[in-house]
Amino acid sequence: MEQAEVLRELADSGALLEGHFQLSSGLHSDRYFQCALALSDPARAERLARALAAAIHEPVDVVVGPALGAVTWAHELARALGVRSIFTERQAGAKGGAMELRRGFRLERGERVLVVEDVLTTGGSVREVFAVVRALGAEVVRVGAIVDRSARDPFADDGVPLSALARVEAKAWPPADCPLCAAGGVARKPGSRPGAMPDAMPDQVKRSARA
Repeated sequence: MEQAEVLRELADSGALLEGHFQLSSGLHSDRYFQCALALSDPARAERLARALAAAIHEPVDVVVGPALGAVTWAHELARALGVRSIFTERQAGAKGGAMELRRGFRLERGERVLVVEDVLTTGGSVREVFAVVRALGAEVVRVGAIVDRSARDPFADDGVPLSALARVEAKAWPPADCPLCAAGGVARKPGSRPGAMPDAMPDQVKRSARA
């Protein structure tokens, strides 16, 4: 699947937004990818997962993604690869707590793990998953994402290759340096965490297929 096709899938599902947003990393941006909307269509999720699975050449035993955003994506990729899927989550009752495996999920020593994320910006959550996987003696063989907006190879220092269906340049700034804030705008949080975007979205937030 070519990048233009991927972006079209995201745009057609309403998953590609333009406006003024606060990312899960805390950075502000003029573009937001709400991939949960794309993955809510099982047929579209299957197409995207099969496209990325075709680029995974290493043997994989299990796919792991951080909750909440990557749970569906991990499941679809695991289905495409014919392996099992599990997810990490924050410690119960601990806001911003460390990632861990819960719900009886296990990793065996030596298992080969594909770590996934729907959208990569800083890669912080993925590195937390690395720590969980490696602490249990399993091996991270690759990272798989729908969109990489990091503008670099975020895991080069970790020695882990990255495969992404689309690589998109999107501007992002620390809040203190955000020109949209300086112009009087208020950043919105359309993700799954507290403070998510309300149902009534402002007119300037619009779907776009522009890369």
